[in-house]
Order: sequence, then structure tokens, then C-alpha cells
Amino acid sequence: MSGIETDGPAATEAPIRRGPSLALLPLVIFVALAGFFLWRLETGGDPNRLPSMLIDRPAPTLALPALPGITRDGAALPGLTSADLLAPGPGRVTIVNYWASWCAECRVEHGALDLLARDPRVRLVGIAYKDKPDNARRYLAGLGNPYAAIGLDESGRTGIDWGVYGVPETYVVAADGTVTYKFIGPLSAGSIAAVLGPEIVKALARTPGRS
Repeated sequence: MSGIETDGPAATEAPIRRGPSLALLPLVIFVALAGFFLWRLETGGDPNRLPSMLIDRPAPTLALPALPGITRDGAALPGLTSADLLAPGPGRVTIVNYWASWCAECRVEHGALDLLARDPRVRLVGIAYKDKPDNARRYLAGLGNPYAAIGLDESGRTGIDWGVYGVPETYVVAADGTVTYKFIGPLSAGSIAAVLGPEIVKALARTPGRS
């Protein structure tokens, strides 16, 4: 009699082996949850409040050239140095805004920067981050210039010192040169009123020489 014979033991399927990846899955989930809750604890769940090592520390050194071809009140706009952060004027703080012509969100916040620049408590300065001078100049020619001074950080080196994640980013610097707050993302009239405004008040409460 013809037919296909099978051996019982050989026909049985090999047992499925569970790799180490499944055994590690609970640990991976635990680490992810722990990281999430730590982020919630430090930021309140607000992505605009990512922790910064600069807070309550002296601002990193600034020695940036001016953006050529930009004028204000008939005079060439200056670059940025560390001394500029220490001289915002009586009753004022310095707001440092990192921006770039290639940044779509920077265009979104530009109107809010005009609003911020009109605040008598604020001296708004800008840093053109990883940008070409011609592109940055055309950008401001089209949208207007809200800044009292602009530094050109074409290489991005200064941005590294400041811990820039990506533009736009905005820093509040008290008159004693201390960074007191960092805002990540595009500003709006709402965020200026609800978030940045109170941080400006806190920065104004600092006195020179106070840590």
C-alpha cells in the first residue's frame, strides 16, 4: 500500500522559545513611565518648560557680530556682547530671542515679538541662529525688525553654549546677568500675558549682585 508515512515524534512542532526581549518588556515599560513622570514633575507637562541648566545661573558669554545692513532710527544695529545683558536700563530686563529665517515657527511668533518689544520693562534682542546674513536680512526686511540689537550666530556655537534645542527659543535675563526663564517654541500674545509676563516680574524683582 502506497502512502506518505510520518513519524510521530518527528512530526511534532518544536516548542516556541521566548527571547530575552519579552522578558525585558516590563523593565522597558517601567523606565518609560518613570521618565514620563519625571518630565511631568519638572515641567508640569508643559513642553515649553523643558528644564534648562542655565536657570538661575549667569548667562553664557556673548560676543556676536552685528547683522550687516540692519538699521534702527538711522543708525546701524549693534551686535551682542555680554555687557549688553547687564545694561538693559532702569526697571528693565533683557529678553534674548533665538530665531532664523528658515524657521517657520519664527514667522508665526513675529507679531508677538512686536508686542513684546513695546513693553517698557523689556529690552528685546535677537540672535540669528545658523542663518546666512543675506537670508536673515531679507527676513527682517519683509516682516520688520522688533530687536534693539541682533547678534549673528552663523555657526551655531553660541546656541550650543545656551543649550538651544531648536528655534524659536526665548530667554529672560535679569539685570544682574542671570538667566531666570526659558521659553521653547513660538510666543503668542496669550503666552506673553500668561507665562512670560509673570516671569518678567520675577526677573525685575532680582537685585544686581543677588544670587
